[in-house]
Amino acid sequence: MRKLLLIVTGGIAAYKALELVRLATKAGYGVTAVLTKAGAQFVTPLSLQALTGNKVYQELFSLTDESEMGHIELSRAADLVVVAPATADILAKMTAGLADDLASTLLLATDKRVLVAPAMNVRMWEHAATQANMAALARRGVLVVPPDEGPMACGEYGPGRLAEPPAILSAIEAFFADGPLKGRHAIVTSGPTHEPIDPVRYLANRSSGKQGHAIAAALAALGARVTLVSGPVNVPDPAGVNVVRVDTAREMRDAVQAALPADIAVCAAAVADWRVEEAGQKIKKDGSGQPPALRLTENPDILAEISAPGPQRPKLVIGFAAETEKLAEHAAAKRARKGCDWLVANDVGGTGIMGGDENEILLLTESGTEAWDKMDKTALAQKLAARIGEFFA
Repeated sequence: MRKLLLIVTGGIAAYKALELVRLATKAGYGVTAVLTKAGAQFVTPLSLQALTGNKVYQELFSLTDESEMGHIELSRAADLVVVAPATADILAKMTAGLADDLASTLLLATDKRVLVAPAMNVRMWEHAATQANMAALARRGVLVVPPDEGPMACGEYGPGRLAEPPAILSAIEAFFADGPLKGRHAIVTSGPTHEPIDPVRYLANRSSGKQGHAIAAALAALGARVTLVSGPVNVPDPAGVNVVRVDTAREMRDAVQAALPADIAVCAAAVADWRVEEAGQKIKKDGSGQPPALRLTENPDILAEISAPGPQRPKLVIGFAAETEKLAEHAAAKRARKGCDWLVANDVGGTGIMGGDENEILLLTESGTEAWDKMDKTALAQKLAARIGEFFA
């Protein structure tokens, strides 16, 4: 039986932890619960004990608990540690390495993987400190079930609602899945980048992030630990995937480098090739009728950098090429120029192709070129992930 250590922290969403326990035990998991002092304001130890069938732990300095098991043993007896809901406070403690109560001490002492399901007010979730904490935890390999968007108990609307228990359970099951990529780390880039022209304008493209996000989800479903580095998109985060949000190409390059080492890199993002050299004050019309002169400079080449030989080069690097003409010719030249192992190329010259729901590609590998028929982006992602699984098998 797989064992979960469930840490329930404070917040109105704590009541959903009871449903998560019910679903997890029904699925065959053994659950032991830790309830923080704030969490006990919303759910009772008796409720958790009745549903888990196990003692609920609350106090760090418990003479009985320390003599029977101790916080060190408790932190390592489970196969996975789940924090649901994970408040801004516990996420900040995890990032800083604080240990001032049982929950934070367990999280610092555990040698097992940790999965967090954040829940908080939308302003707290969007605050730079919380986002920085999430990025730091993702780099350390903490799994994340992103919060949902919707109305909140405080009356506000936006991202911050605890993911529904079935989604959290799906992420738990994905972690335990014995897929062909179990134990592998994959980095996936997705979406566009926004390169500032001035404080109110930017250079961008029509990438939706649908393909990159689908690939991240497909790799996670095969057992990989996935770090998704995403530019600005409007598609939901895949469950069980660590998401690092960026805006510019330079931020994306830094996030990719910070996520290394990895076994797999899939560079699906449509990174802007150029950026404005100086993005100062808002550009104003001067009455001459002439457009302003924008001095452009080249952005870092993320695919070429990660493909370059070196101790941290992933074993398999896959690039993407969006072309409008001479698809096979330009794709082959790009693969050779960048030094990646595989290259996925598609023709985006038609209307509705870039940002749409379907894709038709050429896959270039060391063995040659394959033409894949048009299919849904999710199906394509699953097919590509299966090929990656075969590569590592």
